[in-house]
Amino acid sequence: MNVPTKNAMLLRRILLWPFTLLYGFALVVRHALYDAAFLKRTRPSVPTIAIGNLALGGTGKTPMLEAILRILAEISPVATLSRGYGRTGNDIHEVHVEDLASQSGDEPVQIKRKFPLVRVFVGADRVRAIDRIQREVPDAKVVVLDDAFQHRRLDAGLNILLTTWKHPYCDDALLPTGRLRDLRSRAKAAEVVVVTKCPRTPSASEQVEWRGRLGLNERQRLFFAGIEYVPLLTMGRPDGPAADRETLQDPRGDIGATGGPDVLLFTGIADPAPLVTHMKSMAEKLEHIAFADHHAFTRADLRRLADRYANFAAGPKMLVTTEKDAARLSSSIAGSSLEGLPLAVIGMRTVILNEPERFAELIHRHVETHPAHR
Repeated sequence: MNVPTKNAMLLRRILLWPFTLLYGFALVVRHALYDAAFLKRTRPSVPTIAIGNLALGGTGKTPMLEAILRILAEISPVATLSRGYGRTGNDIHEVHVEDLASQSGDEPVQIKRKFPLVRVFVGADRVRAIDRIQREVPDAKVVVLDDAFQHRRLDAGLNILLTTWKHPYCDDALLPTGRLRDLRSRAKAAEVVVVTKCPRTPSASEQVEWRGRLGLNERQRLFFAGIEYVPLLTMGRPDGPAADRETLQDPRGDIGATGGPDVLLFTGIADPAPLVTHMKSMAEKLEHIAFADHHAFTRADLRRLADRYANFAAGPKMLVTTEKDAARLSSSIAGSSLEGLPLAVIGMRTVILNEPERFAELIHRHVETHPAHR
């Protein structure tokens, strides 16, 4: 079985390689035009922190944004900006707690509900959107941008590039042969590189090895981040923020205990593997139903989930989904097949494993020593 699979993958790469070359050539030309200043770049007067990656989704950009917001908790006002993937329209607007994912995108809605004091904005044109933020929040101390590394028109003050432990950009190839949407050489533009979804803190020698693998220079800072899961929350009021939901018991004392509930997990995220592994360690019986990233749940989807929930286990059981999925589900539960079923949300946090104080100090220094605040 493995040999045909490997042969098929090799054949696919051979067939797609000409398209990868064309895509790579287009990227080289684009970046050369920006580097030679034939295409204009704009450096905002407000401090900016851009979080991004070279690959397709699943590197943990939104959890990293949340980690930075926690670091900046004592600074106000703080604004965030993202494209708002999955929303209808491409206008620039501020996100509110009561917004639906269809209006503002699932991740911006998630951010606003978790950090209600943060000014959350969405807009595909990052330069125009920051101009809007500066008009509406003239005293903003910093704008943190989600998925902005590829936006060459924006010359961000601090670029944080993410790559994963299992699939680092150094071992990948450009689309469509691989999963990279930008050149590996673009990593040089990042002041900070974070390897995410690490199973442990790498040793000092391993960290040196990673620097070599990623091709980092001396000025670039390298950090490693892991995932920390937080206690389950009930969905509570479907349209309410997390603060309105009831916190369940510590999952380790509930799920996985003798007589504890079995779990039907469903996700619409790019990389559910770490969450599935985590839930398997907690639930005696776990079943996972995977949807595509940013999946817009339909009534038929909810009926399918309810039908599977009714039959997948005989004893105590519960449905569990992610915060990102909950943002899209919030307006669909009432009157659906899932209404009244025990549905819980599991949250996750990105935690810096090596020198977290140094990472926090770097973020604070960028904001507090910026010329705009002197």
